[in-house]
Amino acid sequence: MYKVLIIDDEQPLREAIQILGEWDRLQVGEVLEAADGQAGLDMLQAYNPDLVMMDMKMPEMGGLELLKIIEQEYPQLPVIVISGFNDFEYARQAIRSNALDYLLKPVNRQDLNQALQKGIDLLEARKQDRSESISRNITYNMSLPKLKEKLFLSLIERSYNKSTDQASMSLIGADDKGRYYGVLVLRVLNLKAVCEQRFNSDTELLSFAVANVFNEMTESGLTCFSFANPKGEREMIAVYDGIGADAREWQFRAGQLLRSVVTQLHTLFGIISVGGQGAPALDPKKLADSYEEARIRVYSVDLLKLSGRSFVGMTEDRRALEIPSLTSRVTLIKSSLENGNQHQAATLGSDYLRQIKSTAFFRIGDADRLLTELVVLFNDVAREHGVAEENMPNPGEKSLRAFGLKTDFSSYDELENVFAGILEYYSALIMQAASSPRSFDAQHIKDFIDNHYYEDIKISYFAEKYYLSREYLMKLFKQQFGYGIHEYVQKIRMDRARKLLDNPALKVQEISEMLGYKDKNYFSKAFRNYYGTSPSEYRNQLSEDQDKKD
Repeated sequence: MYKVLIIDDEQPLREAIQILGEWDRLQVGEVLEAADGQAGLDMLQAYNPDLVMMDMKMPEMGGLELLKIIEQEYPQLPVIVISGFNDFEYARQAIRSNALDYLLKPVNRQDLNQALQKGIDLLEARKQDRSESISRNITYNMSLPKLKEKLFLSLIERSYNKSTDQASMSLIGADDKGRYYGVLVLRVLNLKAVCEQRFNSDTELLSFAVANVFNEMTESGLTCFSFANPKGEREMIAVYDGIGADAREWQFRAGQLLRSVVTQLHTLFGIISVGGQGAPALDPKKLADSYEEARIRVYSVDLLKLSGRSFVGMTEDRRALEIPSLTSRVTLIKSSLENGNQHQAATLGSDYLRQIKSTAFFRIGDADRLLTELVVLFNDVAREHGVAEENMPNPGEKSLRAFGLKTDFSSYDELENVFAGILEYYSALIMQAASSPRSFDAQHIKDFIDNHYYEDIKISYFAEKYYLSREYLMKLFKQQFGYGIHEYVQKIRMDRARKLLDNPALKVQEISEMLGYKDKNYFSKAFRNYYGTSPSEYRNQLSEDQDKKD
């Protein structure tokens, strides 16, 4: 509702305006009165009305003087001028002072309400403009951090587009000469645990808390803008900048800030983290180099020495690491699982991790790669056994956690637990699939042998073709056909040999070669072992039997 102030020394006129005005329709909730210019000015200051109606000729302070004061001190206040004198000077001053309307006495209902409606319309329009302006400001202020985050990410990821992003550079003070920019990277090691205990399982709340700690601990002159890396929820990125000192000074102060933040996060929230710092540069486009340097320092931290505590990495470790092959271990583990020996599979996994532990160092980045490789390799094994894709997690922490698997590790012992959990999950999948007769149809092998019995058939050929272990294939084949694979190859050859020996036109040497034996003597020996007689004796016996029939 609006407030209207009537300033006029004639009480009958004030009463007439009170009666004639359509206040409810005009959304006017209060009508105030003043009997002279000075009283009117006092009420302006005390009640802050939305619209003023004033006479031009009054005692104490005339309308012309009051109108000039209002123009200077209340330039946005709508004023409707009322005068009993058709005086050009009054009208001219009203125009100069941007009066909303000019009414002559005696005031009639229509002119009065038309003038009031004009004033209310102006107030409504201004209110709408203010509302839209406030909304725009709120939207801008809320989106400003997102705009800065998007800009910093484009610089860090080297996707900055000068033609489209140049206008945003002023948001980060890029117009200031002598401003240095650098990056701090923070990896939260116990993300899942601390989210559940302190942040109601909300990683965004944790990121917000980390950002607040960065902001609160930033010293004068050094500014810091932090945000979660959208490509890795464990990783917080903080872009620091400062002006008025050299690069070494800002690097030193940013390093102090990082150490303080790491300590404070553990004190306040129990967050175990590892931090790394990149060097500052005058060009904000160098933020990508600073980020890579900071990240390398984080992922170079030796997990074997971390022991579940926070740490700030100071060096870049690019040494080559010689660790045992995980691929060969997966093959052995797969074989154990296919044979139903889950305990042996777990032992193989533990032995592999003990070998790694005996190395000179094992970085956090190496641990990440190990877990990714583990998931990729066992997904392949699971597919070989017909496991449905929806039962297999993708590489990456979010997917692993969606399957109820642990991903936090702040020490090598905790990494072993994560590794064991993933291995146990896949063990259950693979053993279940291996026990199913539909997991692999050995008919494929039988069909191949039936058509290629004369070739040098090796079980390794099938193991490589179907991505299954030798032992598992032999077990499946015997379960389905009652023969081992080598036994079946021998049976097919010997069955074929008898049929070929029935043809007297074929020499034993020729039959030997047709069956894949390059040595006639070896064929004869194999035939004797299988049938208890040599090929020649078998053929002679056939001839004798035929003579008897004749």
